[in-house]
Amino acid sequence: MIDLIKKAFYTGLGAAELTREKIDELAKELAEKGKMSESDIRKFVDEMLARSKESKEQFKKQLERMIEETMKKMNLASRDDLAALEKRLSERIDKLQDKGFAD
Repeated sequence: MIDLIKKAFYTGLGAAELTREKIDELAKELAEKGKMSESDIRKFVDEMLARSKESKEQFKKQLERMIEETMKKMNLASRDDLAALEKRLSERIDKLQDKGFAD
């Protein structure tokens, strides 16, 4: 299960990086053909990179949501659940020690 999640995550990151390479390639091609000015090319690249970054962030959020839903379906305890349990156990042990039942 974890391997599947890792593969999906790395695929998303790879796609984002590939997009950056393609954006640079397209910008260079447009510049060579004289279809865009240098300032337009910079603006285009910046805009495309911003969109790529936004897509990457959306992908990350979707992946996190998917992982949380999967963990809930698998009935796995979260870190917060374990921390709360540890706190409760510690409090009970302290009470027992105060009463002389535990060492």
